[in-house]
Amino acid sequence: MVAASVTSWIMIFQRSNLLRAGRRALESFEERFWSGIDLSKLYRQAGSNPDPDSGVEQIFRAGFKEFSRLRQQPGVDPEAVMEGVARAMRVAISREEEKLEQSLPFLATVGSVSPYIGLFGTVWGIMNSFRGLASAQQATLATVAPGIAE
Repeated sequence: MVAASVTSWIMIFQRSNLLRAGRRALESFEERFWSGIDLSKLYRQAGSNPDPDSGVEQIFRAGFKEFSRLRQQPGVDPEAVMEGVARAMRVAISREEEKLEQSLPFLATVGSVSPYIGLFGTVWGIMNSFRGLASAQQATLATVAPGIAE
């Protein structure tokens, strides 16, 4: 139980730091994106110095890379280009979601099981109280209270 608690707190702090870093990277990338910079220049900047915490930057890079690749092919329908870009971005979004959702199943399991562990302790204490009552001649608070307090 102590190990699960310590592991949970470590994971909670890691997730918190990851989300905080991701938010800062998102704000930084959005500022550059909406500044009016040429998208190919932004793509080169993002490619030369990629920020692993910036999920939006990774999604942009995947979409722009696919856009550049498809636009260089002769005779490609513009609609097909946009479908390819959307597909590449969906894959990048899935990767970023996996990063964000890492460790969540463990935290969900610990969170859902914890009340039952507490309930088990309560039942254990009541069982001890009944054992104390069985060996006592008279049922008083002094014979019941230690088991319940446990």
